[in-house]
Amino acid sequence: MSRGVAAALFVASAALARPALAVEREQQLGADLGGNMLIVSGKGAPDVGGTAGVHWTYGLSDALNLMAEAEWSLVALDEKQGGSGPGTHPSWAANADVGVGYVFDVLRWVPYGGVLVGGYDLSGGTIPGTRILLGAAIAVGCDYRFDRTLAVGIALRQHMLTDPSTYPSFTQAFARLEYTWGW
Repeated sequence: MSRGVAAALFVASAALARPALAVEREQQLGADLGGNMLIVSGKGAPDVGGTAGVHWTYGLSDALNLMAEAEWSLVALDEKQGGSGPGTHPSWAANADVGVGYVFDVLRWVPYGGVLVGGYDLSGGTIPGTRILLGAAIAVGCDYRFDRTLAVGIALRQHMLTDPSTYPSFTQAFARLEYTWGW
């Protein structure tokens, strides 16, 4: 293909493509459903389970979003499993995080990345009562916008908890459905 034809195709596709049009003050509310993996030190295999949650974003600008998320994860079905010591192996984990994300507004596909901080509640299993930890998460994902009000997407969250010697890795991956308003 000649350079002239390639340049003409690029200009035509850029001119005819429909933008996603993310804007300031735009809000999104959605539901998340997927899986998770928790690694507990001293245990051979990671625990894998399901995750459900909700999320809300607010457009601070066309490129930056305020993000708030809350998820609940079933991390182990067998409550008798042992970790690296007594009181270290939860059967479920809940988290609530807030942060900022950078949005790459690209046509109908909208990839993003961000950083969140929040609280984590680990309970059940061999943990007597509940264990509260602080943590941070790296967030990446990509949404597909059907129109101005409806989008679906995929997301990945890598959490770092304040007890990395016991919980070196907590990962969530999920599909998302969201409603958008305020544009």
